[in-house]
Amino acid sequence: MFDWSGRGGAPPDVRPAVMGVVNVTPDSFSDGGRWFGADAAVAHGLALVAAGADLLDVGGESTRPGADPVDADAEADRVLPVVARLAAESGVPVSIDTAKAEVAGAAVAAGARIVNDVTAGRDPDMFGVVARAGVGFVAMHMQGVPRTMQDAPHYDDVVGEVAAFLAARVAAAVAAGVPRAAIAVDPGIGFGKTTAHNLALLARLDVLVGSLDVPVVLGTSRKRFLGEISDSPEPVARDDATLATTVWAAELGVAVVRVHDASGAARVRALLTAVREAA
Repeated sequence: MFDWSGRGGAPPDVRPAVMGVVNVTPDSFSDGGRWFGADAAVAHGLALVAAGADLLDVGGESTRPGADPVDADAEADRVLPVVARLAAESGVPVSIDTAKAEVAGAAVAAGARIVNDVTAGRDPDMFGVVARAGVGFVAMHMQGVPRTMQDAPHYDDVVGEVAAFLAARVAAAVAAGVPRAAIAVDPGIGFGKTTAHNLALLARLDVLVGSLDVPVVLGTSRKRFLGEISDSPEPVARDDATLATTVWAAELGVAVVRVHDASGAARVRALLTAVREAA
């Protein structure tokens, strides 16, 4: 059974673990298809591990705002060769970023040890796949669906509503047979949220860490709201802003950061660990 206390190559007392992003898509907001193709994606994944990633997250369907859905067969064709090779060659746990139970099951059979689901188990078969395989699960909050989620997101209390949703999905997963130790949650920064919503969630990450009793995964990497704040229209120019959120998240107890720049996150973690050890 996967247990989040192990978190790949990062010891339990060293936080945050670094999850490197491997997009096997032609339309990612960050890299625009740069790693679209098995050989390129595998090489990129191995480079992320060499740069300090403790886990790899492989996705074959873009979830950027406005993205169109991809059918299960096309998604599987993109990710399965990459998952299989990275599981065999990388030396770190591989996660499959999918909302489809069919793709998740095939990826687990190919060697994935974590299912990262932006819909938190909306597919009625997802929890069963995860429970039977004994793999880890990340339940993320998203208001709406990628194609329309940024049209008019609204909350009365974004922190309270996200926390309540994630608590309910953790309970549903446990009821379906997924061990609590295998579950992590993600507040879904940028998924059906305005810049103000994202900042409110970042400001109160301690609420999520303290109330949900499972590890928190955070994905702010290169997202649009960082560009708005830092006046950085190009995603790759947002790495400095991403690192600032990594420091903030680490100090508030976030367990895993999902990033495109693994080397930067690993350097930040090394510095924070050194400071903590000196205290």
